Amino acid sequence: MEKIVREATDRTPAVLFDFESGVFSMKGESYPEDASAFFGPLHQALEEFLASEFDALVVFDVEFAYFNSSSAKVLMNLFQLLEDAAENMGKKTVINWHYNEDDDTMLEFGEDFASDMEHATFNLCLLG
Repeated sequence: MEKIVREATDRTPAVLFDFESGVFSMKGESYPEDASAFFGPLHQALEEFLASEFDALVVFDVEFAYFNSSSAKVLMNLFQLLEDAAENMGKKTVINWHYNEDDDTMLEFGEDFASDMEHATFNLCLLG
């Protein structure tokens, strides 16, 4: 699969989906006018990738300064793909949730997402 790279805008995060290495990241702010249009292709690509023969560690890094409720739903759906791949296909999946020390809101969101993960590894990562 071809790498997906999107530059950050004022409403959407920077995205890197590197299927060859199994490294995925989103960084910035996320409140797109149409979350389905922005995230739909990413969700589909990740789903196809996880169904492939890729057998190495899959790492998903998230570092948001802000995201809206529709982005939160999409994030949960992406994380659920990783959780399902870990549970049902034995894939090694790691989600790294990056947050700033003074951002209690992002920490709480990370803790909420982490509480739903049983098979994927979910790390809360304090930014330096």
